[in-house]
Amino acid sequence: MAAQAKQDAIPRAREGSPWTGLWAVVLKEMADHLTSTRMRILEILILLTAVGAVYAAMLNIRSTIGRDPFLFLKLFTTSREPLPAFVGFLVFLVPLIAIALGFDAINGEFSRRTMSRLLAQPIYRDALLMGKFLAGFFTLALVFTAIWLLIIGMGIIGLGLPPGGEEVARLLIFLVATIFYGGFWLALAMLFSVRFRQAATAALASLATWLFFTVFWSMLVGLIAQTLRPVRIGLPQEIIAQTELQIALSRLSPNTLYTEILLALLNPALRSMGLVLPIQWEGAILGSPLPLSQSVLLIWPQLTGLIAVTILLFALAYVLFQRQEIRA
Repeated sequence: MAAQAKQDAIPRAREGSPWTGLWAVVLKEMADHLTSTRMRILEILILLTAVGAVYAAMLNIRSTIGRDPFLFLKLFTTSREPLPAFVGFLVFLVPLIAIALGFDAINGEFSRRTMSRLLAQPIYRDALLMGKFLAGFFTLALVFTAIWLLIIGMGIIGLGLPPGGEEVARLLIFLVATIFYGGFWLALAMLFSVRFRQAATAALASLATWLFFTVFWSMLVGLIAQTLRPVRIGLPQEIIAQTELQIALSRLSPNTLYTEILLALLNPALRSMGLVLPIQWEGAILGSPLPLSQSVLLIWPQLTGLIAVTILLFALAYVLFQRQEIRA
């Protein structure tokens, strides 16, 4: 009898875990994302932009660049009129894809009146919210990894040589940074999806935030810096103080953090993210690129800040979701 009671208690303890049903939610949501018409349209858009930008970059590399130790990195950064570089597309496309995956993750269940049915199953709120976020995050990782491999494959075929070890390492870190950049916008879209019951409102709020950081924040940063640190006499100290404040304020934008990460990883000659002193220009002028370890140290604050803000947004969405009243 005691042994039987102990065996019966084990499944009950497992059923009581707050993460019961997590991977069921992840797999179901990933299947929905990857088979949805919305995702197929976005995948085709990314594929066309990637192929067009990389093909134009290869034409430019063949005609203008000779032997280069970081030739593969130029596939992502070299542009040819009228197409910009591929990383220029990423700054705009990654937020749009992440927002499309997350703006109706929670309120869509309310509008379809399926939230109470979901939570009536052995699935806790913790597992539901975490599962939806992980499903969107893994979908982003899968899509960006496929595009990343496609570009490298096109480069091997088009340029006729494989990438070097340091190039692969830089591109891997670039891929991780891109995925977490998308994770930030996914967490933001899910936060609005929890906050607003209408999917259209959540999508509009997410797009408005993206537009604010993309277009308007750089304008406001200059005005705020001029107001708080005005240049009255024109001394170098005043100019430096205003510039440092402007740089610090601009880094409150995830777009700026991601752009600085791209610059340091894909341009090994870059030695500073802020004010550049003459001694820092010396190595770049002589053509000596930074080693990978130094480039990683240069972007470490930006990368950790991007990850930390993503976690903070998800935690805020978690708290709001736990406080919501769900009725049958």
